[in-house]
This record gives sequence, structure tokens and C-alpha cells, in this order.
Amino acid sequence: MPVTAKLSRNFYERFGDEIADEFVNWFNAVDSTYQNQLRELNELNWQRFRGELHATVAQSEARLSEKFADLMKWMFIYWTGTVLSLGGLMIALLRR
Repeated sequence: MPVTAKLSRNFYERFGDEIADEFVNWFNAVDSTYQNQLRELNELNWQRFRGELHATVAQSEARLSEKFADLMKWMFIYWTGTVLSLGGLMIALLRR
């Protein structure tokens, strides 16, 4: 939304209403152009940020999945060791 520039009465008296209005319109057009360029640049930066964010999240999920698989492997190894130890102890006690 362009900001309507308001010039002093002295400016209007010196250069006339037509030139002053033309200057205000030009200033608003330049302002609008810069706003559009800033909006486009902001959109590009936002898309780049989202891409980097998605890549980082995907990488974190992959590492988390790898750690979870490793944890499950070690849980199974310890569980198997415990069951075998208890089974051996029960067999040893039952043979007496």
C-alpha cells in the first residue's frame, strides 16, 4: 500500500500543482516498486529457509531413526542374554 506523500504548501506554490502532483505520483510509484521487490526477495528467502528447514528436519529424522534401530538391536541383545542366563540358572537349579 503506497504511502501518499504530502508536500508543503510552499512546494506547491513554487512548482505548481501539476508538477507537485506528478512528483508525488512518481514517489508513490517508486515506493510501490521497492515494496514489490522487497516482497519478492522476502518470498525467495522464505522459500530458501523452508528448504533448508525441511532438509535439516529430514536429516534429524534419519539420525533419530538410525539411533532407534541401534537401540532396538542392543535391547534385543540384552534381553536375549538375560533370558538365556535365567534359563541356564533355572536348568541348573532344577537338576539338583
